[in-house]
Amino acid sequence: MRKRRNLQYTIRDVPIELDRRLRDGARRTNRSLNRTLVELLERAAGVAQTASTYKDLDSFFGSWTADIEVDRALAEQRRIDKKLWR
Repeated sequence: MRKRRNLQYTIRDVPIELDRRLRDGARRTNRSLNRTLVELLERAAGVAQTASTYKDLDSFFGSWTADIEVDRALAEQRRIDKKLWR
């Protein structure tokens, strides 16, 4: 049985916004555009080798909700005690 080589694909008519996001994602993860696309295709097809482990806090961006108690605690921490600064 012959060993199967890696295949190549050509994808046409990629929307500009999709291209921008793919390139931004590749740049953010310090990977090539090709590696990024292969990983996305593997996950979409359900054949990814390993689950992604994220070591950043990106998932928290934009998740803040206003909370009066938290705002009070932060204000208290930011208050300067002038007696300590003499």
